[in-house]
Amino acid sequence: MPVETRLARLLDKANSLPLSPGVYLMRDENGKVIYVGKSRKLKNRVSQYFRGGDKDYKTARMVSRVYQFDYFLCDTEIEALALENTLIKQYTPRYNIRLKDAKSYPYIKITDEAYPRLVFTRAREADKGRYFGPYSGGSVASTVIRTLNKTLALPTCKRQFPRDIGRERPCLYYQLGQCVGVCTGNVTPESYRERIRYATEVLRGNSAAARRRIREEMNAAAESEEFEKAAVLRDTLFALENLSSKQKVVASPDTAEDVFGFYRDEFGAVISVFYVREGALVDKTEFDFSPDELFDENEAILAFLYEHYKNRTDIPPRVLLSFSQDEEDAALFASFLREAAGRKVVVHSPERGELKTLCELAISNARECAAALRREAEKSDEVALRMADLLALEVVPSRIESYDISNLGDEHITCGMIVWENGKLKPNEYRTFRIRTTEGADDYAAMREALSRRFSHFGKGEGAFAREPDLILLDGGRAHVAVARRLAEEMGITVPIFGMVKDDYHKTRALCGENEEISIALDKGVYTTVYRIQEEVHRYSVRRMTEAKRKTVRTSELEKIKGVGKEKAKAILAYFGGLAAVKRADRKDLAKAPGVGISLAEAIYAYFHGKEN
Repeated sequence: MPVETRLARLLDKANSLPLSPGVYLMRDENGKVIYVGKSRKLKNRVSQYFRGGDKDYKTARMVSRVYQFDYFLCDTEIEALALENTLIKQYTPRYNIRLKDAKSYPYIKITDEAYPRLVFTRAREADKGRYFGPYSGGSVASTVIRTLNKTLALPTCKRQFPRDIGRERPCLYYQLGQCVGVCTGNVTPESYRERIRYATEVLRGNSAAARRRIREEMNAAAESEEFEKAAVLRDTLFALENLSSKQKVVASPDTAEDVFGFYRDEFGAVISVFYVREGALVDKTEFDFSPDELFDENEAILAFLYEHYKNRTDIPPRVLLSFSQDEEDAALFASFLREAAGRKVVVHSPERGELKTLCELAISNARECAAALRREAEKSDEVALRMADLLALEVVPSRIESYDISNLGDEHITCGMIVWENGKLKPNEYRTFRIRTTEGADDYAAMREALSRRFSHFGKGEGAFAREPDLILLDGGRAHVAVARRLAEEMGITVPIFGMVKDDYHKTRALCGENEEISIALDKGVYTTVYRIQEEVHRYSVRRMTEAKRKTVRTSELEKIKGVGKEKAKAILAYFGGLAAVKRADRKDLAKAPGVGISLAEAIYAYFHGKEN
């Protein structure tokens, strides 16, 4: 179909759309979604893509690939914004920004129990616990937990309270004054929860309120001559003040705001976010985007802002943007923040003064991050070029897949697959193959099964799993490579396949084909890259095999007996205190266990003692 005819057909369809909020999906000739957008007036927004007139290069390129579009009508703009983000995650279109799944962000959770704990988690659950975050990284959240536990002398042991109070002697942390000593029985739930309230204030970015409350309690204790209590409160106060003094002060003590700095060049863009609480910079994070992802800059940034705050609990009263937004988009974003926070949130793009300076600081941070990413990409490109030269590849490898077999004897045979793309590991694209066809441990047959299943997906469907890699690296020698190359030839796959050879000290030595061995020791960049890939695929495959083993270990042997389910097995084990005691019990004792009876007792006894005989 001629381009003009196709655009006229699409324009005619777009002109029939209603003037109401909604989301639209642009599809290519194969029906694949290449762009998802939203609009407060669908007809106006979608039709403008297919009208004549000059368009910028990115828009013209996207429109040239559109063969059809779908749409969803929404009641409100916020509903359209939410649906847009959901569909972007579902389809991962080429011309939309990558929206990071909130499940991967770290949170700090205060558990719901008599003596609550601060724990690290990446999953928010409906369990009555209180969640704080998300934080920019796992190390940041872990450091906050560690600091608060030490500052407020909260227990970090595995004991469960109040069950274990008085059961054992206090640990070394109590003797060092780094734990309040719940296990001694001298700490009431009320006094312990007061410490948790201090932690809550700090996690909310309001350590000043916690310090003020502690100071008032300390003075009251001193006046009533409770000097020991006053001394403990004094030490806690000093620790909190010391914690606050370590943070970089950028504004007045009563300031709480998030600052977004946006920088872009011909290679892409970076958004840098500063989190300011009580005038101190407590955390920061950066997000990078490729040029294609900023097809519609305003739309992309609004989608990013919405996703960023969708799962945050600590929305400050003010959000500063180094960039200006469309007036209606800014109002929509402010409305969303107001609903999420339950109070007014000011969204401001300052043009002068101290707030403008702070935004410029965030922009500088984003610019430096973009430069660092560019240097890293250039270094990665150089390594890929040298690797292509060493291996005589026709294509410079931007995407490398690596495979390793792991097993425990003849059980839990697992093949792990990892992905290295553009100089970075891509954990969200890792895959695990549970080997089903081999009889016992056979690395070559297991590798053949895993690769045959992987090859069968090349070019089929959507997403990363349908893409062919530029290079496959196996954690194995020439025999592994020979098996894989013969399979590839049988299935019509032309991807280059090499093995990663280790020396006697289990260190990467070379890459090999079926007959040749190519030393990489003299090229530090290639050696480091291959070493990281080999270590990562081995780590991943072992971890996945171990997880499979743990699942079978968690399944009680009792469940193999007819008439014993999971819950009944738990009850029997609880009654006898373990599987060893069950095996020692006679028929009479077994019949006394909850839900067993004479006939089942006979079956259990026969199962264990029959095996022994």
